[in-house]
Amino acid sequence: MGKTLLIGSCEPFSGKSALVLGLARQLIAANQPIRFGKPLATSVEWDPAVSPLPEPLIDDDVRFVGATLGLSEDQLIPSLHLLAKATADHRLAMSQIDAGKGFEDLCKQLDLHAQGLTILEAAGSLHEGLLYGLSLGQLAHGLDARVVLVHLWQDSRSVDALLAAKEQLGDHLVGIVLNAVKPDEIDDLETNVVPALEALGLAVFGVMPHSPLLRSVTVGELVRRLGARVICCSERLELLVETLSIGAMNVNSAMDFFRCRRNMAVVTGADRTDIQLAALEASTQCLILTGAGQPLPQLISRAEELEVPLLKVDHDTLSTVEVIEQAFGHVRLHEAVKATYSFRLVDEHCDLDRLFDVLGLPMQGR
Repeated sequence: MGKTLLIGSCEPFSGKSALVLGLARQLIAANQPIRFGKPLATSVEWDPAVSPLPEPLIDDDVRFVGATLGLSEDQLIPSLHLLAKATADHRLAMSQIDAGKGFEDLCKQLDLHAQGLTILEAAGSLHEGLLYGLSLGQLAHGLDARVVLVHLWQDSRSVDALLAAKEQLGDHLVGIVLNAVKPDEIDDLETNVVPALEALGLAVFGVMPHSPLLRSVTVGELVRRLGARVICCSERLELLVETLSIGAMNVNSAMDFFRCRRNMAVVTGADRTDIQLAALEASTQCLILTGAGQPLPQLISRAEELEVPLLKVDHDTLSTVEVIEQAFGHVRLHEAVKATYSFRLVDEHCDLDRLFDVLGLPMQGR
């Protein structure tokens, strides 16, 4: 079987796609043939009441990576199953938990792809995909693949999940990349924690800092999640929101607070015109109004002048904040600016030469 690398994680939204992009770009620069896919699709727009599953089943993340890297259609590997409520209901009703014939076909494809590397992105945790026969462990063992885990680091308690993964994956696990590390903790982590992890048999290929940009969400995504009405600047919904601010204080305190924040979504009551106007003068990507009442004409005029989308929601402030907080870091890497930043992040903070050496990939072209 050709060389296959699985990019996995112990928890959802760990930053796998960023590593895939950075890794694949280096391989392409070295003239290494690559292919990319997600055996279990997790990001496909599909309504079972309207149409059958598309054929071939190409995950939206796979298409984005392919378009960003200039991969041809035959370098994109179709998914075998889609992780969705409808498909899960069907498999559970049929008591079906094996991957099926498609998995055998995938193995044959990998046998034919003897040159270069096939990169596969696994589902969002160690256990996700078991109902489809496509969990990280099942893929690693079934495809005889090497595995790199991208792991969100908080503190030393984060090691438990890595040790559990090592126990499940055995020799298939070649190493890890620690992600979302607080920038002021990176030096200490590299000096003290990384050697300790290496002593436990966990090779560390990188320590990547927390990135507000990569965990940001577009205004359009907030509109979708909140069911918001766009009052103005509907052409600016691609703006990226990195932080959330709640306008519930007096206007003087609000102005001081807003000046310290960047690329905000500001949530405030529809009756707080003073806060709303103050927010528009700061680094605000969108203004979200809650509660009864409608924005004053002068607010709409100023928002249009500054090109700041103005949204109105039916939820109360607390519910609105909960939806937005859940969105941060739980959205796909589908923006060009995020891809560009991912390239730099991986180049600067990952030891890909060491990883390529472990994988036995000649990289003379780099």
